[in-house]
Amino acid sequence: RTNPEHKLRIVRALQSTGAIVAMTGDGVNDAPSLKQANVGVGMGHKGTDAAKEASQMVLLDDNFASIVAAVNEGRVVYDNIRKVTAWTLPTNGGEVLAVVAAILFNFSMPMSAVQILWINLVTAGTLGLALAFEPAEPKVMQRRPRPANQGLLTPFLIWRVALVSFLFLAAVLGVFFYSLGRGDELAMARTLVVNLIVVLEIFYLFNVRYLHDTSFSWQGLLGTPAVLAAVAVVVVAQALFTYWPAMHALFDTRPLAFLDGVLIISIGMVMMAILEVEKIVMRRTGWLNQ
Repeated sequence: RTNPEHKLRIVRALQSTGAIVAMTGDGVNDAPSLKQANVGVGMGHKGTDAAKEASQMVLLDDNFASIVAAVNEGRVVYDNIRKVTAWTLPTNGGEVLAVVAAILFNFSMPMSAVQILWINLVTAGTLGLALAFEPAEPKVMQRRPRPANQGLLTPFLIWRVALVSFLFLAAVLGVFFYSLGRGDELAMARTLVVNLIVVLEIFYLFNVRYLHDTSFSWQGLLGTPAVLAAVAVVVVAQALFTYWPAMHALFDTRPLAFLDGVLIISIGMVMMAILEVEKIVMRRTGWLNQ
């Protein structure tokens, strides 16, 4: 028994409290409130043309369960955008910090320019892209809605970018100077660094796949077909980079010993463990949702 003015007042009253309002309707009398709402949802089957034109979204099956499915898909897409951002910025940030440190403190570059290009070409098009195909995390629909004014770079994400960047920096410089200290030539030290960065990026990929839950689970460690395919491509590419003589000529690399590989993988596991502990602390303090 409400008229168009009543519905419009209800929508505006809810919006005045800071709420994000979705309005469903199918008739001409719903058009003003559908237009006023943040998300107007019109009915595709029994809805009038006026209601459809005033809506931002039209249900083709007139089934309200489709709204729930759309919200679920929207949260998954938003999560994946955050994951790609949380993976891309710190992995590149660690490389940048290593180069800046070399310039500021006047020591040899841990990586050559062509090796940096190799890292970015091999990992960005494989590991970074795989995160776009991540399925929904557990309990994705049980979370509270994020604030309407919340940007993509939340306090947690900024903290994560800074933390991972400095972890990458510490690992890179530690391995670089360890290699030089034991008498390795510069080319060998740089080969170790490049392989370390790629391994760290792989381990960090598995960590960032679950921002709201632990990655130490069977599902988290197994990965998705996209993730496994990306990791396989990167592993093969790095094996060629390290052991194929043609790559030695192109990138000035050297073959690594078995123990060097164990060292690199161990560092990757330690970094993942640190970030899992950090994730638990952030979740318990409430920072994870900021």
